[in-house]
Amino acid sequence: MQHSHPQSQIAATPGGDGSVISDVKPGKKRGSYNCGRCGLPKKGHVCHLRTPTSASAITPTDVSVSSFSGISGPSSFSAVRQPPPRQPYPRLRRALSFDDVDDHTSGFDPSELSDGEDQDLFIDSEPDLDSSGLPASLLWEVLRRLPPTGLLSAARVCKGWRDMTRRLWRAAEELNLRVPAGVQLGFVTSMLQKCPGVVKLSLKMESDLDSTMLACIAFSCPNLESMEISTSNNAITRINGDELSRFVADKRSLKCLKMEGCHNLGGFVLCSSSLSTLWLSDLHSLSKMVFNCPQLREISLEFSRQENEATDITAMIENLGRTCPRLQNIHIASMRLSNAVVLALTAARLRGLRMLSLVLGFEVTDASVAAIASSYPNLELLDLSGSSISDSGIGIICNAFPETLSRLLLALCPNVTSSGIQFASAQLPLLELMDCGMTICDPNSEDQTADENNCKSRETSNSNVHLVNQKLIIKHNRLKKLSLWGCSGLDALYLNCPQLNDLNLNSCKNLHPERLLLQCTSLRNVYASGCQDMLIGAIQSQVCNAFAAMENLSPCKRLPDGSKRVRVPHFLSNELPHDGKRRRRAEKRLCNVHVD
Repeated sequence: MQHSHPQSQIAATPGGDGSVISDVKPGKKRGSYNCGRCGLPKKGHVCHLRTPTSASAITPTDVSVSSFSGISGPSSFSAVRQPPPRQPYPRLRRALSFDDVDDHTSGFDPSELSDGEDQDLFIDSEPDLDSSGLPASLLWEVLRRLPPTGLLSAARVCKGWRDMTRRLWRAAEELNLRVPAGVQLGFVTSMLQKCPGVVKLSLKMESDLDSTMLACIAFSCPNLESMEISTSNNAITRINGDELSRFVADKRSLKCLKMEGCHNLGGFVLCSSSLSTLWLSDLHSLSKMVFNCPQLREISLEFSRQENEATDITAMIENLGRTCPRLQNIHIASMRLSNAVVLALTAARLRGLRMLSLVLGFEVTDASVAAIASSYPNLELLDLSGSSISDSGIGIICNAFPETLSRLLLALCPNVTSSGIQFASAQLPLLELMDCGMTICDPNSEDQTADENNCKSRETSNSNVHLVNQKLIIKHNRLKKLSLWGCSGLDALYLNCPQLNDLNLNSCKNLHPERLLLQCTSLRNVYASGCQDMLIGAIQSQVCNAFAAMENLSPCKRLPDGSKRVRVPHFLSNELPHDGKRRRRAEKRLCNVHVD
């Protein structure tokens, strides 16, 4: 007589055919028409979500009829634990997002969507919230306005903020970094490695700069297009010419390079097919300067003012004319500038030249101005500060550039008088900026802040008959900035410039307050440091009176007898709203007088 065991009624057969011995007939099982991971309909659906590990061993079926493992054993029914029901996916809205939802949950930037991705689905979905309850897009906009130190602090708040800051570092295209004194190379390396996509890099070096730092920049910034390095007074640049040449040759995407403290270069050969802007300062006694940059459009070279400076600038200019035919802006500051350098520049035939600046060339004379005027008639900026040109040279400039020149800088030119400045303002109708600092100087006065070159210029000017107590009258409709700093020989000044914004009168010690007249309705800033107190008071009173007169623009009419004019009351004026607008505009135009 056989007895049935209760276990045989629920256990699977050893053959693994999946048949269930039970007295209860199970119901018909129906398949699910929705995705088991995201819950969307299966028809035409490709699920992008990963299968949770906790649900990998669970198959979706009816809870009343559960299939167990095909392992039989002497255990009772009560001892068999039913598997827990599968929990729904906690972030079901993520089905409309991307595959890497776990890695970039809080660091998503909507602007990074590519053209092939469905943006409408993401926009229509519910916004993502981080642990603090902020939407991801809002958190992105807030964190991306923080400085690097603020981002490092924000990364310690939570995991979501840390992921967001990492995405911000990777997406950064511009990095401005100050390197304090005594900081190791690892600090700069760690900062640059956080930003592999940096395109524009600006470093303010308070520590020494060597070839290791340059190699770190070249390795960490593969897509670098612009690099600017400024140094403090205590920082030393130990980069030589060969290392700089190698860096420029390796960075094929580099378009702009600006460096300070280049006194240890010795000599260099720069070859680049992409470089368009080059600024090098503090150059000293270079043995060779070779440029092979066909795309170069702007170059600025500032040499040291030491007496043993021995760079051959003439040979450098000849090389520029052969290898850089697209130059538009040239700035050279050197005490070795001479007429021979200017002749080499005119022989280069740079047809696209628009801005020329030859500073501190005391040997540049009126003959050099004539050569420049005959070769480059389309100049928009001409800077001959520190040269020996006279009023005759200014006449040549006015005759050569009446329709193109908009900026003229003639500071530290001791042979220029007020007559030449007046002639330039009258003959150059497009002039917007004029710098005539230290031109109209009193030969009896001494400037303690002048450098050796200024002293040499002043000693030479003593041989000429230099007028003292000169008068300057300027009437111009487009002039916006005028600088007369250090003009101690100026006695009277009359300005009628409606567009003038900035006026520099620093150290105009002999300018009389009674002989000052400013008719400049757009004046914003007046610099009067080192002037007499009475002159400062006259400037402030004229500026305030001018704007007070502008504010009293109410309509007036004459009485029937013609005896006097009276103001029309506001309640009788039909043009009150219009005049009110004009007064409000005038009130916004405030002029600042800078004394310190």
